[in-house]
Amino acid sequence: MGKAGRIIVVVGPSGAGKDSLIGYAKAAFSGHPNVRFVRRVITRPCDGTTEDHASMTPEAFAAAKAAGGFAVTWAAHGLEYGIPAEHRVLVESGGVAIANGSRPALSLFDKAFAAMTVVNVTARPEIRAERLQARGRESREQILERLARSTMDVHGDFDVVNIDNSGALEDAGEALVRVIRDSLA
Repeated sequence: MGKAGRIIVVVGPSGAGKDSLIGYAKAAFSGHPNVRFVRRVITRPCDGTTEDHASMTPEAFAAAKAAGGFAVTWAAHGLEYGIPAEHRVLVESGGVAIANGSRPALSLFDKAFAAMTVVNVTARPEIRAERLQARGRESREQILERLARSTMDVHGDFDVVNIDNSGALEDAGEALVRVIRDSLA
């Protein structure tokens, strides 16, 4: 790997299908030595139905953060999120890391990694509502509030690729696969 690597940060509102797209791309790059899909650390127990993440107590998270265990951390929805520092080493050596991120944390990713592409995943509101309802983590009222306050815009001077995930997963998934392939070229 002679060239600099890149982190691809996948963002978008709840219900846009970020985890499904990441899962699709992960299958496409299974075993690729220069591509790594980040397993975020979250101060939320794993429930087996949503994102595959590493769970930490708030105390363990704070200790790992203090010890330099994360390349990026942020707080949202009463939880702490972290990208393990090992992924910065991969990117610095020319690899591509793909992480489920957060739009408000993009400036933190930009500071932590030399090159970054933002993949902004969108979906029509009615599609997002169906997906959020299927997750079963929020009441109908909470879902409607979430949809009313959410935006699909990315603010900042970033390299952004927009992917609409309102239709077939294969269509949006192949768009993400192309972004990753282009990052390897």
